[in-house]
Amino acid sequence: MVTKATSIDIAYKAGVSQSTVSRALRDSPLVNLETRQRIQAIAKELNYKVDKNASNLRMQNSQTLALLLCEDPTNDDSLINPFFLSMLGSITRASAQKGYDLLVSFQQLSSDWHADYEDSNKADGIILLGYGDFVDYERKLAKLLEQNTHFVIWGAEHNHKSVLTIGCDNHQGGVSATEHLLSKGHKNIAFIGDSSSHSPEFRDRYLGHLAALKKAGIKDNSAMQFAAISTETSGFDATNALLNSGESFDAIFAASDLIAIGAIRALNARGLKVPADVAVIGYDDIPVASFANPPLTTIKQNTKLAGEILVDSVLKLINGEQVSPQLIPTNVVIRQST
Repeated sequence: MVTKATSIDIAYKAGVSQSTVSRALRDSPLVNLETRQRIQAIAKELNYKVDKNASNLRMQNSQTLALLLCEDPTNDDSLINPFFLSMLGSITRASAQKGYDLLVSFQQLSSDWHADYEDSNKADGIILLGYGDFVDYERKLAKLLEQNTHFVIWGAEHNHKSVLTIGCDNHQGGVSATEHLLSKGHKNIAFIGDSSSHSPEFRDRYLGHLAALKKAGIKDNSAMQFAAISTETSGFDATNALLNSGESFDAIFAASDLIAIGAIRALNARGLKVPADVAVIGYDDIPVASFANPPLTTIKQNTKLAGEILVDSVLKLINGEQVSPQLIPTNVVIRQST
């Protein structure tokens, strides 16, 4: 009995993904001409016949978008950064207004995200929120690009021009946070947050912080930067490390509100009052920021506008329209912690 050839057989012989085979066999311009011709020749050699019914089904739009969240360490069982909860509501509303359903999932998928969503007709495009360690995350993005997936990321602008990012202007946000502290007379400002390529949004906030110090004629001191991820515990531990370092400081710029709340706890535990002894500013304006003790001054990101732009951008990608990365302005929300 002769075994019927499948698209998997063609993909194996051509050394490409199954989704690339599907595109090449329908002569999609998303696959370069040389690769299309090679795949089509292999299909002919294997006497492969396209299943028209299955092909038609794959060509249909699902009218669904996939929102993939990165798991974050949290104090509860949600594993969702509180900032993204506001974004989730905004994206859900924006999707509904465009007539799309939203499929929400954690980014704990197979290595082939494209097959999990677009090729299986579960969703027409993907919105990615959060990425943990960005250096590790880039390998997943490369896979999505290879498979011509329609996707958009919330975060810092990527150096690969084919990766569409929507994010807040973190550099300007860092400038604004530091200028606010400087306007209050603080000159010895510590930065709590990762400043490496593993956390590009935090890094941009840190670079904005340094730019504001330089503009004010204050020499930056690398000993005043302490790495932390976006949790209260990490903020607490990093602030204790700052306190134990012997560095003199009168203010803290925390790279997120959760870090800032942990920093305030650490300061209070050492008998220091906020803002009388040390001023603290955060970043994000998550709901709990206004209920902190004292209420937290912070840099607000516009989650409503962000959700609308993310949905609009991924739909333009799906429709073959040109889309460019966007940075959304931030603003300072002044409360009692400064």
